This record gives sequence, C-alpha cells and structure tokens, in this order.
Amino acid sequence: MVNLGNDWDQLLKDEFEKDYYLKLRKFLIQEYRTRIIYPSMYDIFNALKFTPYNKVKAVILGQDPYHGEGQAHGLCFSVKKGVAIPPSLRNIYRELYDDLSIRPPDHGFLKDWADQGVMLLNTVLTVRKGQANSHKGMGWEIFTDKVIELLNKREDPMVFLLWGANAKSKREYITNKNHLVLTAAHPSPLSAHNGFFGCRHFSKTNHFLEQYGEHIDWEIK
Repeated sequence: MVNLGNDWDQLLKDEFEKDYYLKLRKFLIQEYRTRIIYPSMYDIFNALKFTPYNKVKAVILGQDPYHGEGQAHGLCFSVKKGVAIPPSLRNIYRELYDDLSIRPPDHGFLKDWADQGVMLLNTVLTVRKGQANSHKGMGWEIFTDKVIELLNKREDPMVFLLWGANAKSKREYITNKNHLVLTAAHPSPLSAHNGFFGCRHFSKTNHFLEQYGEHIDWEIK
C-alpha cells in the first residue's frame, strides 16, 4: 500500500485500486526484481510526498526519471548532492541566472523548491537503467493525468510550467482559469535554444503568485 503521508493519500486512494494501477504495480514488481530500475522503489512518489496538495504553488513537469546510475530520486530534473549536475539542469540554472541573477549552486538537489510548494513531477515515474522512456505507456501517464486533474480543480491559483512535448501534452487537463500555464521548449541541450533560454518562467511565476500573496525563493541553498 502506498503511503504518501499527507493529503494526497485521501485524494488518490481510489486511484491505487483501479485496474490500470494494479497492472502497473504488477509490472513494476517484476521489473524491480529482474532489472535495474530508477529511482529506488522507496523514492518513486517523492514529488507527492515532499509537496502536499494544499501547498502546491507551482508544478514543473518533466518526462521520465534520469536513467543513469545514482541520478533519479523522485523529483524531476533533480539529483542528490554529490551527483554530477545533468546537462538539462545546468540549462535550468543558466536560465535562472539570466532571469533572476541567481547564481547556480554546486549541486543539483532541488528539494528546496519542493519544500516551498514547487511540485517536481515527471509524467512517467520509473525507468530502466540506460533506457529512456522504457516505462512509457505502462500506466504512469494515466496516474499523472489524475494528479494534474486534481491540481486543476484546486481553487487556489498556481502556475504550471510545461517544458517540452511530453509536458505540453498535459495542457488539455489544465482548464481552471485561476491557474497560469507557461510553456517552453525542453531544457535539454538538444532543444533549450529553441525557446527555453529566455522564457523567464521563474520571474513570471513569481509575478503571478505575488498577486495572491505567494512567492517562491528560487535560490537553491
């Protein structure tokens, strides 16, 4: 039984009993037994554990977890301290500096953001070692669609930052006029120059939130 330790438990309890999720769970049990899967099974739901539903101020949507050893730990784009900063995150830090003059930290651990209400959610929550998108189409997308739908229903305004095609595909689930949706290219080196650099999403997020007495300190300690 999944235990998230906050208000997500009640909101998602029916989801964990649905046929698609039970099939996904069976698939994952076999995958973790027979292959190297990231992140650790104990870290799969960290995006939900670290950022309760009623605390979400912004959502950054990624694709699927990093598939290199020691990288993924359940928060999109984040790696634990001591792990080399991946290229996409380096580009995020570059845009953060260009936008708000915040100097990049010497690590890639983004829990400071999650603790402030920035949900760092991938559209797929697990992956095989060395095989990007290897768990695509196994049911995670249905689950994360539900997470987005629940966030969309909340009346308190929040910002959705959709970077890249996978994240933008969730746009149809964000219909509540209270929320702001920002889209850009993915921060990967392959696409960052096609509209991620210069998007100024960090300052735009705060400009929106400050109208409602909220703010995110984007500096990573």
